[in-house]
Amino acid sequence: MPSNLRRNQDHFVAPEEETPLQAIDAVSTDDKPRTVWSDAWQSMRRRPMFWVSAVLIVLILVIAAFPGLFSPVSPTANCQLADSNGGPAAGHPFGFTRQGCDVYARVIYGTQSSILVGVVATLMVAIFGSIVGALAGYYGGILDAILSRVADIFFAIPTVLGAIVFMSVVPERTPLVVALVIAVFAWPQIARIMRGAVLTAKQADYVVASIALGVSRWRVLLRHVLPNAIAPVIAVATVSLGTFIVAEATLSFLGIGLPPTVMSWGNDINAARQSLTTSPMVLIYPAAALSVTVLSFLMLGDVVRDALDPKERARR
Repeated sequence: MPSNLRRNQDHFVAPEEETPLQAIDAVSTDDKPRTVWSDAWQSMRRRPMFWVSAVLIVLILVIAAFPGLFSPVSPTANCQLADSNGGPAAGHPFGFTRQGCDVYARVIYGTQSSILVGVVATLMVAIFGSIVGALAGYYGGILDAILSRVADIFFAIPTVLGAIVFMSVVPERTPLVVALVIAVFAWPQIARIMRGAVLTAKQADYVVASIALGVSRWRVLLRHVLPNAIAPVIAVATVSLGTFIVAEATLSFLGIGLPPTVMSWGNDINAARQSLTTSPMVLIYPAAALSVTVLSFLMLGDVVRDALDPKERARR
């Protein structure tokens, strides 16, 4: 008799027919296996911040793609100096700029350039940084040493500072050129993250088993390592998109980003400085649009990062 049981104490054990071993040990084969992405989706959909940021981002993207649906007034036509720094009027809810142009129309149409620069720069950084980081982490050796030192050189240069130097000598300043210049100095962060994720993923048992079965290393990298190492890159890229929008606005505000003929929030904030004391709302509206957009992407990035982190999901 076990020492922890009292003498003459009744003990009840459920009959075996009530708890058959088959029912206890049975494993359901009808349910589909859960993946990292399905677990992440289940985690994100339960958070209100995800839905708020997603709705805002979808609205911003629709405005950027179809600005005419939200502003029937042209941002450059019918600019009357008689309306200079005028307040809200019928059909012009945000008032007028120093040149007599509709502030609301400029905010709506300025979304296109700012979002375009952010999205293109993010794609460039994510693709190039992922390639460099994956090659360095997977093959290692001299290739890892060379790519890592090149990344360290670019990582030591602040993105905005390097972009200022480049944009000051670029003859043509288009949204694609601005995005390219930003991407040139921003890719090392993604490369470092991808390299670390690949170093972890390539030690997994399924990778070792694939190599033992004779699968080529290149195919193992594409089929097994990259899909399991891309999660942190997606989270960081989502946050970086908002950062790149701020970088474009900073360059345009300094007068070396997009030219004044291209509508962007940075150009509008720069132009509004002259009217800050007499008509501060001319500056507040594009600044508010910039803040809401960046905040939306930062919120979404935080949610995605937490959802893709198993430890964070366990705490929740």
